[in-house]
Amino acid sequence: MGYAVVLGEALVDLLETEYDGTPAYRQAIGGGPLNVAVGVARLGGEVQFVGSLGDDVLAGRIRDFLTGVGVGLDGAVTAPVPTALAVVSYAGAEPDFRFYGEPPSYGLLTADDLDVGVIEGADVLYCGSVVLLRPTVLAAARRAWALAAGLRVFDPNVRPRLLDGPTALAGLREVVAEFAAGAHVVKLSSADAELLYPGEPVEGVAAYLRELGAATVVVTLGADGAVLAAADADPVRVPAPKVNPVDTTGAGDSVMAALIADLLVAGEPGEPAGWIERVAFALRVAGLVCESPGGATSMPTRAEVLARFAG
Repeated sequence: MGYAVVLGEALVDLLETEYDGTPAYRQAIGGGPLNVAVGVARLGGEVQFVGSLGDDVLAGRIRDFLTGVGVGLDGAVTAPVPTALAVVSYAGAEPDFRFYGEPPSYGLLTADDLDVGVIEGADVLYCGSVVLLRPTVLAAARRAWALAAGLRVFDPNVRPRLLDGPTALAGLREVVAEFAAGAHVVKLSSADAELLYPGEPVEGVAAYLRELGAATVVVTLGADGAVLAAADADPVRVPAPKVNPVDTTGAGDSVMAALIADLLVAGEPGEPAGWIERVAFALRVAGLVCESPGGATSMPTRAEVLARFAG
């Protein structure tokens, strides 16, 4: 089994909570790609995080946390800025993100910063999320995409509050099409699909991304499971397990992490049935994540997933 490279953002989430009856915020290490990297490591995969980190105490905590869970930092760079923050509030279990920090610490990776050996040696390369809205990091992702000798996976992980009007959305849609055209796997949420392709059914979005060139597309539907389009078969729905959610932060990232971890073990399945089995497992991982608060810290091991959904 080789290793995965996850290129994207790492930051600190401030999660809305309550202390002694007063609204408060709990600090948690986060960022969609960071969650993915942690999820891969917790599921037994070897993974390197590639991105820019700040030079403050919070960045030190991020580094310590990643190395502590087994995520490599050979491709990470340090920028002389404070760590970006995401303030997270909730409507039920669903998080709403507002980002602070300009320039954001996660948006300073350049194409020249890439460790070519780390990228070229990876069996799986992940790109995606909010860093692709930063021109320098987009250039780095494009270079990594071109250098990758292994499987390429992509997740747009759209954050509407970072999109500055219709022009920005149109630009993001073009970036999604560009990366999907060369992807072995594309994972997006139904919210991503609705924002990028308003009014289109998720099955139609999955089929469209496959027409662009993506080999396999997974659209997550929250409690309703996921839509899977793979191996020239019609899109199918994969049900999610019944769980008791308290926080959905990181659930979609854990689906991506589970798919990457299985790609590291066995590559791409040759038949749709193999993909259905993998997506079903990934949804069990996500279900377990939803039963714990936080994102990165709630990523489970394989043993924990098997124990929770035994039988």
